[in-house]
Amino acid sequence: MPILYSPENQVFHLQNDRISYIIRLVAGKYPIHQYWGKKVRAIHADVMERCCNQQEEGFTLHELPLDTLPQECPVFGCGDMRQGMLEVRQADGSSALDLCYDSHEILKGKPALKGLPSARGEEAETLVLRLRDEHSGVAVELSYSVYPDIDVIARNMRVVNDGEQPVVLERALSACVDLENTHAQLTTLSGAWARERQIVTRPLVPGHQGVESVRGASSHQACPFMALGKSTVTEDEGEVYALSLCYSGSFWADVFVDCNDMARAQIGIQPFQFSWELKPGDSFQTPEAYLCYSANGLNGMSREFHHLCGRYITRGKYAHASRPLLVNNWEATYFDFNEDKLLELAACAKDVGIDLFVLDDGWFGHRDVDNSSLGDWVDDRRKLPNGLRGLSDKIHGLGLKFGLWFEPEMISPDSDLYRAHPDWCIHIPGRMQVESRHQLVLDLSRKEVREYIIDAVSAAMERGNVDYVKWDMNRNMNMLHSDGLDSAHQKELNHRYILGLYEILEAVTSRFPDVLFESCAGGGGRFDFGMMYYMPQAWCSDDTDAFMRCRIQYGTSMVFPVSTMGAHVSAVPNHQMGRSTPLATRAAVAMGGTYGYELDLTRLPKEELDEIRRLNEKVKALQPLLLYGEFYRLCSPFEGNKTAFMSVSEDRCEAVVTHVYGPAEPNRQPVLLPLRGLDAEKEYRDVESGRVYGGDELMTHGLTIPRAWGDYMATQFHLVAVD
Repeated sequence: MPILYSPENQVFHLQNDRISYIIRLVAGKYPIHQYWGKKVRAIHADVMERCCNQQEEGFTLHELPLDTLPQECPVFGCGDMRQGMLEVRQADGSSALDLCYDSHEILKGKPALKGLPSARGEEAETLVLRLRDEHSGVAVELSYSVYPDIDVIARNMRVVNDGEQPVVLERALSACVDLENTHAQLTTLSGAWARERQIVTRPLVPGHQGVESVRGASSHQACPFMALGKSTVTEDEGEVYALSLCYSGSFWADVFVDCNDMARAQIGIQPFQFSWELKPGDSFQTPEAYLCYSANGLNGMSREFHHLCGRYITRGKYAHASRPLLVNNWEATYFDFNEDKLLELAACAKDVGIDLFVLDDGWFGHRDVDNSSLGDWVDDRRKLPNGLRGLSDKIHGLGLKFGLWFEPEMISPDSDLYRAHPDWCIHIPGRMQVESRHQLVLDLSRKEVREYIIDAVSAAMERGNVDYVKWDMNRNMNMLHSDGLDSAHQKELNHRYILGLYEILEAVTSRFPDVLFESCAGGGGRFDFGMMYYMPQAWCSDDTDAFMRCRIQYGTSMVFPVSTMGAHVSAVPNHQMGRSTPLATRAAVAMGGTYGYELDLTRLPKEELDEIRRLNEKVKALQPLLLYGEFYRLCSPFEGNKTAFMSVSEDRCEAVVTHVYGPAEPNRQPVLLPLRGLDAEKEYRDVESGRVYGGDELMTHGLTIPRAWGDYMATQFHLVAVD
């Protein structure tokens, strides 16, 4: 049984064949985190003795040492002096809660969350713990789901006002876990536009440390993820405890180390600028958090998150399918295009084996630069005299699929939509509006705005008969105020926006089930499990430079699988970095993602087009392995002048290994690269050289990487098991 309950000991044991997560009721009232880690039959140690050297018998509320107990749902105000996962302002202005066990239920499967994305769970089992504060009537449901095939616990919290007076939530996190601070190191993903998800590791110290976003999106600057481990943790060895969040808005991920050397890790909606009124009978659902345990280092943790995403989060036609190789016209033309120019690029794409042509920004309104027309999703007949349908028909006539860019959540002050509905943007009446990229944010908390976006985007997709959509979002929120909310509810706007976004995405993606949707947010500014639920891939970064992409994609792989990472071969010198890298290197790095092109094919010499044709044949042959194989990081670009990674088939009969050097160094000798994930008993042949190696040899001794002659050189190996 995945979940066992012992009435005698009042212990809940969530488990599969590899992990255990154990909760115990102390004094019959408080759910305490007793254990999380490798599978055990039981834990008999007394939590009270371990935490405070006292026996629990005879304790009253005022004597229970809540400040030292590892609680499953801690709250501030009744003995715990640390920040908790729930704060409720009650009618008298107080926020103290005494949340005590009320009942529990063990369910087959995993219920979906109303209005929020969440992992599917037909094969899971779920524990629902119900707690209640008798004084206020505030009730809490803590849900824990355990899967048989992945080492992840899915958690969420639902808060219900069963009292007679309205209350206001001022903090409602998704998960909290108290760990003994033998886990002395914290790993997070931080960055900025064009250098997203850089791996940052630092020691845990007393006080607060973590990552957060207050931007209305999960953001370029931070990823809703953190991992705790000992300082000796490596990619392949050591215990890791990680938390991630299925949410696309402002978030908070924090570890607080207290005076007793306990590390309280919490993750959820950002408490800053958040409140939510609950009238009697109302409830509030938090987003879903994922707690991942790995006994096999960071690579082991990543593979569990990859399996979670691939098996239970991404949905639809393309969740497990090969993806079309695409060319996007953006870096080829920017806003300066017409139908003839687009068709010339599309014909060249078809000739080299590309499957999908994507028309990016500038096809609508009167948008010749980025200062107008967002919101006016009507064809610009100056550029497209035959409209979207005319262009689409011609693209399809070439044998290509047709894709289209949108930025539906934004509005330009110079647009017909703004002139008709100036109140539809997020703004503070009477204050100067703060623009970014000459645009404002539409207020998705308003029903009429959501309906307009669904109808306008759907009409353009139908008009263009599109096969692919790039859904962009290029600025974050400030000047927070909605004309649709009264003054007492303005701090609900951030979360209501995200709920509105999810409603829109559910409607549009359900209406067009055969369309491949790719999320984008100025590149990788909203790369999270919440978006993956609706769109199986996301543009990893606006920075397409191959050397920088090694870092960005390497960091992204800590949580997200290769199949989610939009990655393209772009022009040189690179448009963001000005750097020139070999075509083979750009292609090798892009094979670490969904693969496409971001350049003007019509300007390339014949020899490069011939090479691209060969590369496309290679990618199509290897794509199932590249996208859905077991992924291993081998050599970190954050620790030296090279990076390496590999994908291995499920049966361990095939692998692709990629190694990329940085700038050339003098007297650089060939290096040995130990591989991972192969079968030690098998023999493997390198397809290109014909050489045969033992699996044990490759994983212990390593594969020889030739010396680099020139900057940014890449080497790839395709290994196939010998019968």
